[in-house]
Amino acid sequence: MKGRDGWRMMVGIMLGMGLLALGLLAGCGSEAPEPQEPQTLEEKADAIVALMTTNEKIGQMVMIGVHGTDIDDDSKAMLRQFHIGGVVYFDRNIKSQEQLKSFSEHLQAYAQGEEAQQKVPLFLAIDEEGGSVSRGKDVIPAPESEEAIGASGNPELAQASATRTAQALRSLGINMNLAPVADIGTKDSRSFGRDAGTVALFTGKAADGYEQEGMLYVLKHFPGIGKGKTDSHKEVSSVDASQETMEKEDLVPFYEIIREHRPENYLILVSHLIYPCYDAAHSASQSHAVMTELLRGKLGCKGIILTDDMEMGAVANHVPMRQIGVNAVRAGADIILVCHEYPHEEDVYMGIKDAVDAGEISEERLDESVRRIVMAKLSHAL
Repeated sequence: MKGRDGWRMMVGIMLGMGLLALGLLAGCGSEAPEPQEPQTLEEKADAIVALMTTNEKIGQMVMIGVHGTDIDDDSKAMLRQFHIGGVVYFDRNIKSQEQLKSFSEHLQAYAQGEEAQQKVPLFLAIDEEGGSVSRGKDVIPAPESEEAIGASGNPELAQASATRTAQALRSLGINMNLAPVADIGTKDSRSFGRDAGTVALFTGKAADGYEQEGMLYVLKHFPGIGKGKTDSHKEVSSVDASQETMEKEDLVPFYEIIREHRPENYLILVSHLIYPCYDAAHSASQSHAVMTELLRGKLGCKGIILTDDMEMGAVANHVPMRQIGVNAVRAGADIILVCHEYPHEEDVYMGIKDAVDAGEISEERLDESVRRIVMAKLSHAL
C-alpha cells in the first residue's frame, strides 16, 4: 500500500484488530460488547499507544541521523531493533531529488513493513531554514535567509517562503522542517530581526505557510539563543538575562505560536544553553525548570518538545550518552535528537530503556510523550 489512503487503511485494520482483542479479553467468558472503533483523533492515538510495547514507545522518542543515500543494513537495524520513530537528513544523505524521494519511500516502507512493524510512520525531517542553513543546496532550492525576509518589512514573504519550502520538501517525502528559527537577534543571518514584535510576527506568518501545506514545523531554539555568547556545537555557555527580560523579549515568539496554533502542528526544539534565571545548574535540554515548569507550565505548551542534537559539545562534553537522554526525558522532553553516530544513538536509546527497567522513568511518562507524537503523526496523515 502506498500513499495516505494505504496508511489510513492500515491504521484502520490495526486499530480494529487491537480493539477486538481487547474486547475479547474483557469478556472473560461472558458476551463481550461490540468493540467501538475510535472516532476522535485523541481516541485513535490512545488506541495506538495502548498497542505499543515499552521498547516501541522508547523508539518513538528518539530521532536519529543515518548514513548513506539509501536504506542499508545499519539504518534497517535502527528501525527494526530500536523502533526509531524519526530520521533527520543531512547533506551526506542527498544526491538528487529522485534519490532523496526514493530514500524517503524506502525508509517509510521498511519501518511499516513485515520486519520493523512500526505502528505509525516515521518523522522525516531536515534543516531547511534558508540562507546558510539549507541542506542539499544543489538539489533543494535554498530559501532566502530569515534575516533577509525580516529586513524586507513584509511578513507575507515569510509565509510565501514557508509555503514554497513545504511544497518542495513534501514532494521529496519529507514531512517535518526544523524551522523556523524563533530566536531574536542572532549574530548570523538566522533570525527574522532584533525585536520581539518583528520576530513574533514573521514567525507566525511562517507557521501559517507550513500549516497551509500540512508540513510539521519546528520552532527553535527555546527559550532563545540570541543572547548566547558561545556556539553550543562546541561548548556550553550562559544567557545572563533576567526572567523579566526573557519574558518581554526571547519568549514572545514561542508564546505567540503556542497561543495561536494547534499543538499537533508544531514542535519546539530546546537549546543546550544555560539560563541561570531559570536553572543555573543545567542546560535547557536537561532542565525540568525550563521544559516542564516554564514551557509546559507557564507558557502552556501542549505540543512536542524536541531537544537539540545531543552530540553537541554543550551537553556531550559534560554528560555521558547513556545518561543524556534519561535526563532530558525526566526533565520533560518528548523526543531526543541524536544526529550523527550510530553508537551514540544506541546509547541514548539503551540509557532510556535501562531507566525504565529500573523504575526511574514510568510507563505513564512514556505514554505522555508518545501520545503527543502519535497525535502529530495522525493529524498530518503521515
